[in-house]
Amino acid sequence: MSDRTRQPAGWQVEQNASEAYEQYLVPAIFAPWTDRLIETGEIHEGDRVLDVACGTGIVARRVASRVGPSGSVVGLDINEGMLAVAEETAAEIHPSIEWRQGDATDLPFSDEGFDIVCCQQALQFFDDPGAVVREMRRVLIPGGRAALSVWRPIDYQPAYVVLADALERYIGDEAGTMMRSPFPAWDGEDLRTLVQNSGLDDVSVTVDIGSVRYPSVAEFVRREAASSPLAEPIAAVERAVRDELIQEVEDALHAYTDDEGIVSPMESYVVTADR
Repeated sequence: MSDRTRQPAGWQVEQNASEAYEQYLVPAIFAPWTDRLIETGEIHEGDRVLDVACGTGIVARRVASRVGPSGSVVGLDINEGMLAVAEETAAEIHPSIEWRQGDATDLPFSDEGFDIVCCQQALQFFDDPGAVVREMRRVLIPGGRAALSVWRPIDYQPAYVVLADALERYIGDEAGTMMRSPFPAWDGEDLRTLVQNSGLDDVSVTVDIGSVRYPSVAEFVRREAASSPLAEPIAAVERAVRDELIQEVEDALHAYTDDEGIVSPMESYVVTADR
């Protein structure tokens, strides 16, 4: 059965983008990569941890059990909708997580208040990523550690190359640009220089290779759209246009199709550095 025949009759999603992000993208993408980031960050019981640009809080939630009652976890994001979902999702987690709204380029915390500062897949969205890393350094204790991850360029993400190109053709240039935006053109040396110039030492940059899986191409397109501002422009086009978009993506990703849907490699830089 093709993905076209499995496509839901309606395209409009029933929840907002923050809820869709937690429901669709966190299990498929961010939760597995969170575990890698935490391992690399060497987070221990008793640590005071800050999750910068936390989104719906998957890093903060996973860290909480590591630091235990003798530690503390704070999740910070500028987006109220993301924080609302984060707070609701973490309601039963102990020790409890503190959720703060704030700007990562001007963190609302005093100097040297955290042992570990994490930032998962957010640095690339800031106009001044150096300011974010400088703030991370400021709030770290001497000897504290920063752990951050940034996707490699989109050429290393086969499914998203195909999806971005299709969105550009069928929805518009802005849609294609939006789908490419999580994948900056930085290489490992760009990241190393950025972090070093922000005042952190012992910088380590590694390439981590994982995968993303969706039950079908139609669900890949729908869930990615639902979790972003793309939901409305895709819903606004005629059904036939969406069908053509999905069929093009399906054809292009044939080599990544198996009995459980589609699976595609994803590659990320993981960076650690010490103050």
